[in-house]
Amino acid sequence: MTHHQHQMPEEYYKLLLDLQAVDFVLVELNLYLDTHPTDRKAIEQYNLYAHKKQQLKQQFDANFGPLQGFGNSYSKDPFEWGKAPWPWQV
Repeated sequence: MTHHQHQMPEEYYKLLLDLQAVDFVLVELNLYLDTHPTDRKAIEQYNLYAHKKQQLKQQFDANFGPLQGFGNSYSKDPFEWGKAPWPWQV
């Protein structure tokens, strides 16, 4: 069985990598803040990265269609969720 590879632009992979990096930082900060809820510097960092994630996600959605379904991304008309390729198919 051969796996069909989709050729996507370089920006697609860059945005995905940036999103993964931002998600990693947010998870770490979230875990830290669970035990240090009054660390103002960590909260500011968390909010900065949360904002960065929104910007990256909007950029990704605008260029390549919705990254996440179930209300995490808006859809154009017609409904785009499910439009190939999926992030794990590239």
